[in-house]
Amino acid sequence: MNRVYVCSCFGVTEAQVRQHADNGACTPRQIASACKAGTDCGSCVRRIQAILGRGACPRRELADQGKPVLTGFEELEELEEAA
Repeated sequence: MNRVYVCSCFGVTEAQVRQHADNGACTPRQIASACKAGTDCGSCVRRIQAILGRGACPRRELADQGKPVLTGFEELEELEEAA
């Protein structure tokens, strides 16, 4: 199996970035939250952007329509009210 590393700092592969994208990460920042890629030296951010492209992304599509993109926000509000 040939691994293509996107982020050398944290050993993140292209396949891992694609998997996080498939799971809903639409931006380099969301990829960084998922696996730290792009948070150290930053040299991989452009590559991550290229992998993400402008493909279909439900969260991005919601944002483009002006709709909220956070999921589970109602549960968070309920937890805060209960505290």
